[in-house]
Amino acid sequence: MDGISDVAVGVKRGSDELSMYNSPNSGMSSISDGTSNGSDSKKLRVEEAPPSRVLHIRKLPNEASETEVIALGLPFGKVTNILTLKGKNQAFLEMGTEEAAITMVNYYTTVTPHVRNVPVFIQYSNHKELKTDAGNQRTQAVLQAVSAVQSGGSPSSDVQEALAAASSPVLRIIIDNMFYPVTLDVLQQIFSKFGTVMKIITFTKNNQFQALLQFSDPVNAQQAKLALDGQNIYNSCCTLRIDFSKLVNLNVKYNNDKSRDYTRPELPAGDGQPSIDPTVAAAFSKDSNSLLGALNPLSAAAAAAAAAGRVALAGQAGSSGVLLVSNLNEEMVTPQSLFTLFGVYGDVQRVKILYNKKDSALIQMSDANQAQLAMSHLNGQKMYGKIIRVTLSKHQTVALPRDGLDDQGLTKDYANSPLHRFKKPGSKNFQNIFPPSATLHLSNIPQDVTEEDLRLLFSNTGGTVKAFKFFQDRKMALIQMSTVEEATQALIDLHNYNMGGNQHLRVSFSKSTI
Repeated sequence: MDGISDVAVGVKRGSDELSMYNSPNSGMSSISDGTSNGSDSKKLRVEEAPPSRVLHIRKLPNEASETEVIALGLPFGKVTNILTLKGKNQAFLEMGTEEAAITMVNYYTTVTPHVRNVPVFIQYSNHKELKTDAGNQRTQAVLQAVSAVQSGGSPSSDVQEALAAASSPVLRIIIDNMFYPVTLDVLQQIFSKFGTVMKIITFTKNNQFQALLQFSDPVNAQQAKLALDGQNIYNSCCTLRIDFSKLVNLNVKYNNDKSRDYTRPELPAGDGQPSIDPTVAAAFSKDSNSLLGALNPLSAAAAAAAAAGRVALAGQAGSSGVLLVSNLNEEMVTPQSLFTLFGVYGDVQRVKILYNKKDSALIQMSDANQAQLAMSHLNGQKMYGKIIRVTLSKHQTVALPRDGLDDQGLTKDYANSPLHRFKKPGSKNFQNIFPPSATLHLSNIPQDVTEEDLRLLFSNTGGTVKAFKFFQDRKMALIQMSTVEEATQALIDLHNYNMGGNQHLRVSFSKSTI
């Protein structure tokens, strides 16, 4: 096959066929990669493996395809080979260079890789290259198409033939796990990397956001499906599920934020919905690499919230990092409670409850992105029994009281607080930003603390504990309250609670339920 010589692919199904790895000089048996039974029996030895361009991937879900495994490596460089061990839920992935493999391993130590929403484990293999037979043409075609897509070219004619089974230029896209809004413009940004996007129609069906997207050429649709199916638009959420549509042509009547025909700009907006502001599209062009895991999901999420039309974009008038929060329960609210709740979505610098209007407060976040994120998650939530309203303030900063002036403790400066969650670049907290939910994630639990201790502690915040589950190491747990409001209250009361021995409990909202 033309142009395919640098890519060798094989699919093996039994551990006895791994003998090809046992080079006489290495003295290593195939078991050193943990391939014996997918267990961690030899894990220590594996973790000491020096960097290699061959990566060993474990704990894959049964139905994982080669394409999904290749997709893990795509953001980091060229993928030159793959070997899947179907019965063992494992695979070996060979990257084009050792640098690409090192970048990939380093990235996935801070962001857990997922295939079909299942966390998988990636480490260096003891093998420097994969020696496989080149017998599996379908997988060869997948790799070749993917590498062609990556280098911006088109697959060779042989590969086009191999892929021509799917001949529709129209893709049906479902977005799972949609924590942040995904707009028509976001889809256009992502998919236009693979060819000319002609038309998009978005709609909600069975409570799921879906889209139909038409390319100018079926080959582009195939490339986009290969590269994007199963990818997350933002870290750990908004997962793309892509199929070919039975339709071969879309009929678009209106150009607005629900549908667009890029070949006919003269179409009316229909029900009066404006087209999306071009500044929003500009915000996404800066963030378009976030498809393959934004290293700063705060800015991606903020842009997503902006694209939903909820907020002004950073760089536009009134886009400071200061929020105005109103309709607070003035009997109950304190600067500390606001610091703790808003601190879930960014690093709060200052809080000021207004002296003449104690149901309102100004909250200064460390930047405009964090303010956007806090606003999109907390506006309309209940705090101390009242639905709070969160908007961007026209103030650029929150002023501290003049020296010697007592404002009754209504203003607090948190600039040097040790409790900021997002100070460290690449902190895992960046990947764990979720909307308020009834289930809370607890971490930093001392070894001697029991489930009963935690149930009692959380029921003392005035709510009812519905369910509880320790993680394996017992340092973390999930606890489910009966409502989101109760969970919010528990988070405010118990985040940073001293559990004894100077161990402070960490509490955040979870995306999981028990």
